[in-house]
Parts: sequence; structure tokens; C-alpha cells
Amino acid sequence: MSRRVFGITGWKNSGKTTLTERLVRELVARGRTVSTVKHAHHGFDIDKEGTDSFRHREAGAREVAIVSGRRWALMHELHGEEEPALGDILARIAPCDIVLVEGYKHETHLKIEARRRDAREHAPLSPNDPNIVAVAADCPQPRETLPVFDIDDIQAIADFIENATRLGV
Repeated sequence: MSRRVFGITGWKNSGKTTLTERLVRELVARGRTVSTVKHAHHGFDIDKEGTDSFRHREAGAREVAIVSGRRWALMHELHGEEEPALGDILARIAPCDIVLVEGYKHETHLKIEARRRDAREHAPLSPNDPNIVAVAADCPQPRETLPVFDIDDIQAIADFIENATRLGV
């Protein structure tokens, strides 16, 4: 069985993170196990300077795992290597019902495009991406030919994602 993956894409400030968060809550409430992948365009760090794990990475460790009784995290330093492909990241995620992927505009998984009035850009992505199969927007989209959802209608969007990925079939 192939892994069920569905993406949330859009321009900066289009509401991708809020939409992803709300979809995770909805799908989990429906009894689904959900994992997420978030693409960051800039350098980021989930560690803090001065912590033991930070010191391990600074010393040159390729991977550092932090483990407690509540959670664990694995950080992998690229040390000049190319950013891994989405498929490589998906292969490392534990089995789950569905992985929601935020960002990754140019990957080939099914996606919903988030559009908000406050977004940095307003040019639709869907005309140039056949993998965008729906739009979630906070304003009318009169020229859009794909299904359009109100960005706050999380139940309808979750229904669409379950159907599009054949989740539960």
C-alpha cells in the first residue's frame, strides 16, 4: 500500500499553517493518525544554543536524537549535502493514516491551494500545477474551475481530502 499524502500549498501568508493545523485536529478527531511535513525556505533551528544537543551538533555530530518520556526528536545536519527530497523524508516517517505536507509547491502529490486576501502574492498556482485539485479561500474565486472551499469549512475540506486520498477505503 502506498502512503497517503496530501499537500497544503500557497503563497506566503495564504493561511497554509492555520489550515494544516485545523485539518490535523479534524482528522485526528475522526480517529485518523496524522503526521505532517513542513517545508521551511530559510535556515531554521529547533534547538537552542547552550543545550547539550546543540553542543553535540556544533561538535560535528551528523544526527542527534533527543529522547524523553514524552517525545523524541531526531535532528540531521546536512553538512553541505543537498536538501533531501520529500520522498526521502516521507520514507523516514512512521506508519500513519495520512501525511499532510505543508509547502513543497513543486512536488507531485495532490494538493489544495490556500488563498487569502492578506497573502503576499495573489497569482493562482493551480493553472500551472495539475496536482492542485482544490482551492480553500477566504474570498470568492469566480474564475476558478477547481472545487473551491471556504478556508474555514474544515469539515468539508477534510471530507474532500479523505475522498481524494481514498482514506478509509
